[in-house]
Amino acid sequence: MSFTQLQLIEPLLKALSEEGYTTPTPIQEQSIPVILQQKDLLGCAQTGTGKTAAFALPLLQLMHQEQPSSQHDRRRIKALILTPTRELAIQIEESFRAYGRHLDLKHLVIFGGVSQYNQVAALRRGVDILVATPGRLLDLMQQRHISLQDIKYFVLDEADRMLDMGFVQDVRRIIAKLPAKRQTLFFSATMPPEIQQLANMILTSPVKVEVTPVSSTADTIQQHLYHVEKMNKRPLLIHLLKHSADTIPTALVFTRTKHGADRIAKDLKKAGIHAEAIHGNKSQNARQLALSNFKTRRTRILVATDIAARGIDIDDLTHVINYDLPNIPETYVHRIGRTGRAGASGIAISFCDYEEKIWLKDIQKLIGKVIPLVKDHPFDVPLMHGTVQPATPASSSSSSFSNGGRRGGGKRYGRTFVQRA
Repeated sequence: MSFTQLQLIEPLLKALSEEGYTTPTPIQEQSIPVILQQKDLLGCAQTGTGKTAAFALPLLQLMHQEQPSSQHDRRRIKALILTPTRELAIQIEESFRAYGRHLDLKHLVIFGGVSQYNQVAALRRGVDILVATPGRLLDLMQQRHISLQDIKYFVLDEADRMLDMGFVQDVRRIIAKLPAKRQTLFFSATMPPEIQQLANMILTSPVKVEVTPVSSTADTIQQHLYHVEKMNKRPLLIHLLKHSADTIPTALVFTRTKHGADRIAKDLKKAGIHAEAIHGNKSQNARQLALSNFKTRRTRILVATDIAARGIDIDDLTHVINYDLPNIPETYVHRIGRTGRAGASGIAISFCDYEEKIWLKDIQKLIGKVIPLVKDHPFDVPLMHGTVQPATPASSSSSSFSNGGRRGGGKRYGRTFVQRA
């Protein structure tokens, strides 16, 4: 199927051609006709399947085809797209700009962490489509800079991440201000019970579109697992990147904490590997600069926390590296979905120390497959492969050795592995 068969208008087809799009992805193929029929939609699709175009294209068409009843009705906010992170909000607005370049519709993105001055000025000039994060939207609503009374189209994107980030109550407050008569589009990569309840509350007789099994990983992504002691994760990462300059041209590295992201980026730089960190404590300008450098390959490695990286769309990203395994298995699906997007191939590498084995078990249960193990690497921990557990440090002399500069940071005594402090 081609985009021309989806009954899209010529200005949109022209923009898609200019963007190099020829064939819709499954989520686009199934969602666009439903949205053009002005039905509510419940979309369950893993990250990287083309969700933004699936709702942006039909919304642009519906709004273009509506003639304002009066000049007063023009440039009032008719479509609201609510998304959890500023990075994702920026990318969604960029998509609306690209797809709608031949249409007379104005769009704006608003998010916190920056001055509201320019955002308020743009709102006063008139906006048709608003892309927003919950906090800044509520703030400007309370200041009476934004009214939602004219909203005809409401998109809740990345609903599961809204839950993870604690935004559900903010979302409910925003929904309470929307007109009862509207078209609602609800997208989520996973559908835990809380998200299903929210969907039931805001959707009316929705059409459900599910292009892949819930919480599955794309078959185009090769997954690899490395058992490694926690203290040796950084040396292993440097080893892989230094010995794989040709095969790992660029990589998005996930860490659990903001401090960890900064430390890893700093150590990679010391090792001669160009890296930058991106997380919530960075200023908006610093985050956007780091993201721009990564997209243009001026930076080889981007080290990120989950919240900062959600929604990052990097063309031809070859590798994702889980420096720390996530304790929420769905997060693993989101992370590795940064590569292998829209049918492309990709590689996901995960480091696992002994304390993370329980999370690995949950991840493999969720995705329904065992992640292939890479053995005999320089920092391998063979005894983690079986059922033998590391010895618990005791008050004996064998529990308090210094590292002594030995690779691997530990020493084997018979069948017991004693981890050095």
